[in-house]
Amino acid sequence: MDEKVRRGRSRRAPGMDEKRHAPHRRGRRVLPVVFALAVLAAAAASCFFFRALNAGPEIPRESSVSVEPETMQAESEAAREEAVTPEMKIQEMTLEEKVLQLFMITPEALTGVSEVYVASDTTREAVHNRPVGGIVYFEQNLKDEEQTKDMLTKTRSYFRERLGIDPLLGVDEEGGQVARISGRAEFALESFPDMAEIGASEQPERAGEIGSRIGVCLSELGFNLDFAPVADVLTNPENTVVARRSFGSDPAQVSEFVNAYAEGLRSQGITAVLKHFPGHGGTAGDSHDGYAQTDRSLEQMREAEFVPFREGIESGIQVIMAGHISAPSVTEDELPASLSYKMITEILREELGFDGVIITDAMNMGAITEKYSSSEAAVKAIEAGCDMILMPENFEEAYQGVLDSVRQGRLTEERINQSVMRILEIKDF
Repeated sequence: MDEKVRRGRSRRAPGMDEKRHAPHRRGRRVLPVVFALAVLAAAAASCFFFRALNAGPEIPRESSVSVEPETMQAESEAAREEAVTPEMKIQEMTLEEKVLQLFMITPEALTGVSEVYVASDTTREAVHNRPVGGIVYFEQNLKDEEQTKDMLTKTRSYFRERLGIDPLLGVDEEGGQVARISGRAEFALESFPDMAEIGASEQPERAGEIGSRIGVCLSELGFNLDFAPVADVLTNPENTVVARRSFGSDPAQVSEFVNAYAEGLRSQGITAVLKHFPGHGGTAGDSHDGYAQTDRSLEQMREAEFVPFREGIESGIQVIMAGHISAPSVTEDELPASLSYKMITEILREELGFDGVIITDAMNMGAITEKYSSSEAAVKAIEAGCDMILMPENFEEAYQGVLDSVRQGRLTEERINQSVMRILEIKDF
């Protein structure tokens, strides 16, 4: 019996101890919780106090939704503009990349493929190796609207991927006699009369309408540059090269039509190119085939041939094409204008005040290839003051020639930088 009592006590004792000490244990648990809650309450009150002190008047919810995204977008756009400028971009480029910006070539010259109408991995690799300043397309490259859009979109993306800069994507679409797209069944752009007929109408607004309609089509396809309008004044009645392509023989009328056409292109985001300085309208020969000369004096050209170019410069034209016309009465030699320092720098740059991009006419024309190698022609054009070399007969030779001329000191890198800056200023980043 004593044993049972002892066992009973031994079993009850722990229970009795728990009941006796339970209030003290609950007290120990509650106190820390109360203390923590007090600290949190104090912190919340402090936070609210300082927010109220610093926040100022409350902004309505509608205001925060409508204002902040616009502000953020504006700040983002400003940041992008500040982050990428031509000056900053040129600092990132190697000498080779800068020299390549001076060339505008066909997709065939870029890729080595006989006929290009898609932008495949071959084009992508070619762009990676030779990121030139631009590509000019011809009828064989342009099969239909969807194919053209796809090719140009991909090509642009390859250049963006390589340099972060859009290429110049150009075409000869004057309307009338020279047309790569208009009037073709595969494209929606209708055909147009010759510009001589448009000029004879004495309605410059017609030229503006044509420029705008061409601009809409080119922009939708993915182009950003058109080698048009023709700014030549027809001073030689026997001229057959630009007779149908010129707006006429009256300098003031030609100027009015040229500016209207160029503004039509510009209104659709297409860069216009005035051509062919100093004016092809006074020649009898065709520079496509060989030597072409004008006997006009400097004073005569100032009164006629130069007028549309002068007016175009004053209206803000960004690109002028230098023709391969020789003007010995002006330059005192037989150099084509595109290779003449007198014609390009002293007259077009200094006298007429043009500081935009000067691109040569196609350098595979007879007027160039009959007398000069691709290398020498490219170097002489840059020495004359041109910025871009269009379609050299041998692109690789021309590129290497310019590069070697810089390395050997014939051309300075500063001279290359001047041209690259002008080119970058008309491009999208």
